[in-house]
Amino acid sequence: MDRTLDSLRHIIAQVLPHRDPALVFKDLNVVSMLQEFWESKQQQRAAFPSEGVVVYESLPSPGPPFVSYVTLPGGSCFGNFQCCLSRAEARRDAAKVALINSLFNELPSRRITKEFIVESVQEAVASTSGTLDDADDPSTSIGAYHSMLESNMGKTMLEFQELMTIFQLLHWNGSLKALRETKCSRQEVISYYSQYSLDEKMRSHMALDWIMKERESPGILSRELRMALRQLEEARKAGQELRFYKEKKEILSLALTQTCSDPDPSSPSDDQLSLTALCGYH
Repeated sequence: MDRTLDSLRHIIAQVLPHRDPALVFKDLNVVSMLQEFWESKQQQRAAFPSEGVVVYESLPSPGPPFVSYVTLPGGSCFGNFQCCLSRAEARRDAAKVALINSLFNELPSRRITKEFIVESVQEAVASTSGTLDDADDPSTSIGAYHSMLESNMGKTMLEFQELMTIFQLLHWNGSLKALRETKCSRQEVISYYSQYSLDEKMRSHMALDWIMKERESPGILSRELRMALRQLEEARKAGQELRFYKEKKEILSLALTQTCSDPDPSSPSDDQLSLTALCGYH
């Protein structure tokens, strides 16, 4: 633990040289420090150059406790985990959680290396029914995970998180199962979706899927949304990274809104992501 704290202080001294490392997490101006940290990162290494800097979102509430989220360049999201009696306090608490995670992300242990991949695959094997031999077979889940890690060699875990979130959502949404039924290999799916970011087009496509599910099973949207909100709250209070849960909430809310306005989802638009586009050559 002492070595980790020393490493964090060293990172602070490098990225925020004019700040006192011993006082960073006690400073009430942690919001500006988080902004400064990511601005410095973008200037030094052009981290997530196409993204904005730091974005805050406060949930509307007539009174305490207040909830605030902060989204970092690349899409990672964190929230306040303490019970906050003002919006400013919630914003500071969310910024503190995000700053701590941003600093931890700079540690060598948070970068994808050969050693990291070996350890991660071993942990994945231990938590599933797979074997180490599966790591060399991209048609297995272990092999697909191994391939994803290798294709992201050198990246940090926050940089890798966006791709993982996409596949978490595809699994939750049922899209991965649909792709398997069209005989697409896991490697083809990984290669295809690695080209995309999690944007409005992908959210709209997934929302369309849930509109169709609602037509087949009325009430499923409301049940899934209640579950997503509960998961988001539990993860926030535990200080966890929130993007997967928050994206679920956004996708389901979009689907519910469109369902209430009674659109006709049977005619997909030209710009929707298409399974045919991925698997048409089979």
